[in-house]
Amino acid sequence: MQRRHLCGGALAWAGVAALAGSAAALAQPVAPPAELLAQLRQWQAQRHSGVVLLRHASTEPGLGDPPGFDLSQCRTQRNLSEAGRAQARAIGAWFVRHGLPVQSVLSSQWCRCLDTAQLAFGRVQAWPALNSTFDGQGQPEVQLRALRERLAGLREGTLEVWVTHQVIMTALTGAYPAMAEGFLVDARAQLRARGMMSADV
Repeated sequence: MQRRHLCGGALAWAGVAALAGSAAALAQPVAPPAELLAQLRQWQAQRHSGVVLLRHASTEPGLGDPPGFDLSQCRTQRNLSEAGRAQARAIGAWFVRHGLPVQSVLSSQWCRCLDTAQLAFGRVQAWPALNSTFDGQGQPEVQLRALRERLAGLREGTLEVWVTHQVIMTALTGAYPAMAEGFLVDARAQLRARGMMSADV
């Protein structure tokens, strides 16, 4: 895959954000899903619109992807571990068990995200706006603008799931997710609740 290298300022910002996020992750325990479920049920009753941002499930060891990886070839990427595949199925079971209808499931084009979505929900639509911007990849400003525009345009009562990467979730909300953790965000991209759905099945 051809990588687009951004200007030095944008790349530096991405690096600082990643380091800051790592520190935050170490400082904050992973949230249980009770608050997330309560917020989702309240929104369902009040017909609010929003999105569950979901970081892909646990992967094989590593950071980023091997040199020369190809988005069209899963074997060249860092993929889900067996534990991650189980996490993804547990997330889907959580939505079903709690009767939470999802209108659309969108995903980054990375295989670990597509596989998380497919295993959890049995359906997925790839959306490049959710692609990773780690290490100079992608177009961060363009992608974030597209995410915010879709959020703002959601119809009343719509709930979507977007499976993506830590860098995207942190850039949009300012918070750092664990693998398989979900963030509930409103139409203004404000983080309203978070939780590990795979830990409550």
